[in-house]
Amino acid sequence: MNSDIARRITIGIEKGGHLGGVFSSIDRDTKQVLLTVLENVRAKSGPRISRSDAPFVVLKILLHRWFTTGGAVTSEWLGRTCGYSYPTIAHALQGLGSAIERESNRRVRLRGFPQEDYLRLVAMSDRARATARYADASGQSRSPEKHLGRLEALGIKGVGVGGVFGAAHWFAGLDIVGAPRLDISVHARNLETDADFIHKLDPALRRITDPREPASLAVHHLYHADPLFTPREGGLNWADPVECLLDLHEARLEMQAKQFLDVLRQRRPKDS
Repeated sequence: MNSDIARRITIGIEKGGHLGGVFSSIDRDTKQVLLTVLENVRAKSGPRISRSDAPFVVLKILLHRWFTTGGAVTSEWLGRTCGYSYPTIAHALQGLGSAIERESNRRVRLRGFPQEDYLRLVAMSDRARATARYADASGQSRSPEKHLGRLEALGIKGVGVGGVFGAAHWFAGLDIVGAPRLDISVHARNLETDADFIHKLDPALRRITDPREPASLAVHHLYHADPLFTPREGGLNWADPVECLLDLHEARLEMQAKQFLDVLRQRRPKDS
């Protein structure tokens, strides 16, 4: 490289919103410009999807398929639905071992209900969906129904209603009276989703980290390319059945989760 050009090049590394020069310092104004450019590029390109979560996403999509249509799928279909490359999909399928049935036409599906893999899915769910919980700081908490009504009025894009509300939509006989909280699933790849909608929904909501503290709202993030939403009367969407099932587990509603899982297994299309 021409030495004169090399002297004009500055290499910077950004970490946690801070930008530092590698070989020379970067002045404050230039840092601000570069950080703004980086933020705009990231916003346009969407979230960075971690390949480490591919086993979770692939199994979740296959479970949804097993519960709803039962049909085998191609790796290409899995790639489009999950949003991962072919090598990543292949590696995730290999990790499922004998739980995967491979047909002669190279399509794949779950051989049956993978109990051990399902338990791992539940254990991974909180981290893989980047679940965030919120509680009311004012002492006058709104009901989940009121939060849902306010969310409908906001008309937020890329949001699905899950948890008790969603599970009761898919199975009206769910054994529960009322919803202890509102669970929503946010499609992280949807660039139309308002990042500040929590404050608009209820300014009194604050983020909590203690899993034992009751939450008024739980937000789960979907990182697969197809959110698997179903349009909902009144606005918003319904989260898919597997998402709702994971919400019940996360809310420690184990009896209702077991009941809902049993119904999904009973209702699934029978193999020909």
